[in-house]
Amino acid sequence: MEYISRLYALNIPDPTEQTTGDWHWGALDWQQIPLLESVGSVYGDYGIRRNVTIPHALGRFNVANHIRALLDMLVTSQFDLAGGMRDDFICNDALTPEIFKKVWELRDWPNWPQIDRFMGSEYFMAWEDFKDG
Repeated sequence: MEYISRLYALNIPDPTEQTTGDWHWGALDWQQIPLLESVGSVYGDYGIRRNVTIPHALGRFNVANHIRALLDMLVTSQFDLAGGMRDDFICNDALTPEIFKKVWELRDWPNWPQIDRFMGSEYFMAWEDFKDG
């Protein structure tokens, strides 16, 4: 299934989440929205809302929730764009266990050392404690 993710998805309000997302929607080209494919992705259809009206674009789209959008950034090593994950985009510590569980699924990926370092810089000792079990 094609869906909007990454920075674009972070700029789409999600009434089902308690996250803030981003606030720079005016800087994005909503006529040329890049789409990802969930088939064959590590997370499948996890975190994708279907048939969503987008305030800044014409039509309805499948849209990653903010957690999924950030996970997609980690998978593709877009750490600069994902920077601020905890304090700028998610802003809800109640979601940390779910985020950690989903990120942990990437531990066998080639870019795991970079993902691990990124998570440490975002979540500090909470990430280290999670890894220690």
